Amino acid sequence: MKFERIDNNHVKFTFTITPDEFDHALQHAYHHIQDEVELKGFRKGKVSFNVYAQKVGLEGLYPDALNHAIGHKFDEALMIEEFVIVSEPSKVDVDFSKVSRTNPFEVSFVVAIKPEVKLGQYKGIEIPNVDTLVSNEEIDEEINRLLSMNATVEPKQEGNLENGDIAIFDFEGFKDGVPFEGGKAENYELKIGSKQFIPGFEDGMIGMAMGEEREINVTFPENYHSEELAGQPAVFKVKLHEIKVTKTSDLNDAWVETLNRDNIKTVDELKESIKNDIKSRKEQNARNEKIENALAKVVETATIDVPQEMFDQEIENFKRSVENQAKQYQLDLQTFITLSGLTEEEFEKQAQEASKRRVLQSLVIEEIAKVEGFTATEEEINNKYNELSEMYKMPVDEIKKYINDRLVINDITFEKALNFVVDNAKLV
Repeated sequence: MKFERIDNNHVKFTFTITPDEFDHALQHAYHHIQDEVELKGFRKGKVSFNVYAQKVGLEGLYPDALNHAIGHKFDEALMIEEFVIVSEPSKVDVDFSKVSRTNPFEVSFVVAIKPEVKLGQYKGIEIPNVDTLVSNEEIDEEINRLLSMNATVEPKQEGNLENGDIAIFDFEGFKDGVPFEGGKAENYELKIGSKQFIPGFEDGMIGMAMGEEREINVTFPENYHSEELAGQPAVFKVKLHEIKVTKTSDLNDAWVETLNRDNIKTVDELKESIKNDIKSRKEQNARNEKIENALAKVVETATIDVPQEMFDQEIENFKRSVENQAKQYQLDLQTFITLSGLTEEEFEKQAQEASKRRVLQSLVIEEIAKVEGFTATEEEINNKYNELSEMYKMPVDEIKKYINDRLVINDITFEKALNFVVDNAKLV
């Protein structure tokens, strides 16, 4: 094996493939097609490698065999300690005239390597402080949400339709005196003030009595989805059948007990619990915001010449992750992107920006971990395996089939370096 740096981020490897290695690769390639091989005098799938070589020849297997042999050589390259390979082989070079089962021949390929990171300031960086105080308004908002969740809907006993009431009604829309398609419904249910209908419609219903009929004049928005109606005046004939109102419980200790929350029996206890929950969320969000701000600062002051292959690989990972999300909803990637409110160009830009940010942040934090000499104790490693076991609901022995100690140690030291940067930052 020979290797040489061809620039800061790329190394060229040159390997010799021996006759034994190539013969192994050819047999591996033949194994993949053997079941389909059919020769006169032999049953399908029962032709041996040597018979096939004698009667057909092996040249047709060379491309697959070379890929297999080069794969083994790439595995050897990955063991080099001088640098870390971060890409698949590219610019593979083989002189096909020298490929042989009896004589050794050379192959070469180029790989990208992890770049050198020159750290800037990462201790005592200044980042904005994030407020985690919980206001009474936030507590009241959460309590009102709980009250609304447990609310009931009842017929309105007296009075006319008001904002916030639920109307059950028939309607039909007319343009220039002619009914238009999609403008008619019976026993339609609508909460007044929800702004589900075009501007002016719900306001025009306010004050109606049950059984009343009314004509409501409206103008469709200029950007309405129907070109025939966009920007046009229309009249809706409406008949109100029923009015319903939402009834919420009174805020008292008796209602609190209906929530069946552990050790929470009174309004004061509920408020204290809600305050603690909100504060916990705010503190976690604040921590995440501090991490993002700190990472942006350390990346900004570092010097890194990243090979494009690292960005490309992370972009593929990003897209694969989004594609897996789409599959959970039984959608293809393009449909999922569209439903997310993005164009294909916007999604591509988002993928590139997020991937670049992730690569740069990872490289910088890894370098900080190395410079600061962070390590992982045996106890920390075991705790991490147990944490993963709990997360994925799998025994530790099963987890270890997919994740090795090196990955766990990297994860632990990465987290230590990240916490080191944030904990040593100056809040301004």
